[in-house]
Amino acid sequence: MEFKLPELGENVEGGDIINIMVSKGESVIKEQPIMEIETDKAVIELPAPIDGLIKELHVENGDSIIIGQLLVTFDTDGNQPSKSAEQDVSEPEAIAIKEVSQETVKEIKPEEQASDSELGSDNSNVISISREEEDSDNNKIIIPASPSVRRLAREIGVEITNVDGSGPGGRITENDVKEFAKSNLSTTEAKKSTTAKITQVDQTQKSGGLIEEMNKVRVLTADRLTQSWKAPHVTQHDKADITELEKLRKQYGDQVSQAGGKLTMTSIVTKITSQALVKFPKFNCSIDMENHQIINNNNFNIGIAVDTDRGLLVPVIKNADKKNITEISVELSDISQRSRNKKIKVDELQGSTFTITNLGGIGGTYFTPVINFPNVAILGLSRSTIEPVYTDGEFKPRLMMPLSLSYDHRIIDGADAIRFLRWIIEGLENPFFTLLNS
Repeated sequence: MEFKLPELGENVEGGDIINIMVSKGESVIKEQPIMEIETDKAVIELPAPIDGLIKELHVENGDSIIIGQLLVTFDTDGNQPSKSAEQDVSEPEAIAIKEVSQETVKEIKPEEQASDSELGSDNSNVISISREEEDSDNNKIIIPASPSVRRLAREIGVEITNVDGSGPGGRITENDVKEFAKSNLSTTEAKKSTTAKITQVDQTQKSGGLIEEMNKVRVLTADRLTQSWKAPHVTQHDKADITELEKLRKQYGDQVSQAGGKLTMTSIVTKITSQALVKFPKFNCSIDMENHQIINNNNFNIGIAVDTDRGLLVPVIKNADKKNITEISVELSDISQRSRNKKIKVDELQGSTFTITNLGGIGGTYFTPVINFPNVAILGLSRSTIEPVYTDGEFKPRLMMPLSLSYDHRIIDGADAIRFLRWIIEGLENPFFTLLNS
C-alpha cells in the first residue's frame, strides 16, 4: 500500500519532515506515529494509516514535502486495508509544501480536473494536486494550483505552465495568472533575473557572515506581513486607567486559577474587545478590493499573538463574544502553552477576525502593530506604568496602560477608530460599562 501525504486544514500549504520515527523493515500498528512534520505554524505527528510493515521510506529528515507526495510504502502481506482504514488515510493529518520546478510542471487536462463540488466550494487557497500526469519519461508531475486558478487561466487564454507561482512552494495564484496576462512576459525569466541581481548584492555585502535559512514560521510571517502592508495603515494611541481593574484582577485571580487558567490583562481585553466588535462590526470585517466588497464576519474570533522560539504565532479564541472571562483565560493559557511547545493544532491558528498583541510583559510604551491579514484592525497593548493623573483637583498615582490601534484606512475612518478605542477604554476603566452597553 502506498501512503501519500493527505491534506490538512484551509490555507495550510507547507512543511518539512523533522523526525522520521520508523525505519525500513519495521512493523507498525495503525495510529502509531511514524513521522513529525513541521507545517507553517505547527508540528504534527503523522500516524500510520494501517497495520503493516515499512517496505520503503521515500522521504528523509529535512525533506520538504507536498500534498499527494508518496511518503511510505507498506507491506500488508497481501491484505488490502479495510475501507475504514482508507478513510482514515484521507482524513486531514498533515499538509506540506515542496519547491516545484516550473520546468517540470504541466497543466492537468480539463477533463481530468476535479470539479469545485468535489473539492468544496471554498478551495481557491488550497492546492489541489489530487490528479497526476506522466511526462515522456514516465515521471510523476503535479500542478501547484487550485482548480479555480486553472479554470481562470483557460478562460483568459493563459498557458498556466508559463506562469511563475508566487505562493508557497511555487503555488500559482489568481493574481499570478492575471499579472502574467497583463504583462504577456515570462515571469519565470524575470524572477530568475531578479534573483541573480539580489544574489550579486548579497555577495558584496555578506562579508563572510553566516547565511541562515528562514524557518517555516518566519517565511509565513514575512509573506503575510508583506500582504498586510499593502493596506494603508493608520495607528491611533490612547491610555486606559486600569488602577481599579488591576485590583479586581488580583482579587479574582485565584478563582480563575482554580478553573485552570490565568487571569491576565490580555484575557480581560479579549473579552471587552469581543463586545466592542459586536458594537462596531466594521472592525470585524474583511475587504475585497478586487470586487469592491465588504465581507462581514458573523463570528467574533480574536487572534492572540504569542511569542515563541520559532517566531510569532497567532492562535485564535473562537466565538470570544459568547465566552466569559474565565473561559477565555483558561483557553488562552492552554493555546499559548501549546503554541510554545509545538503542540498547537493547525485549525487553532486559523479564522481570526481581529487580533490582539501584548508587549507589556517585555516593555515599551507605544508601537504600531501591523494588521494581521485578512483582518482590518489590530490592537496593541504596552507596559502599564504608574503616572500622576490630575483628578478632582489634585494629582494622584494611577496605573495607566498604553493602547495602540492600527487599522485599514480603506474601510475604517479615523473618527470610527477613536470611538472604537474609547469604547474599549471605557470598558477597562469601568467594567460595569461593558455590561450596560453590550
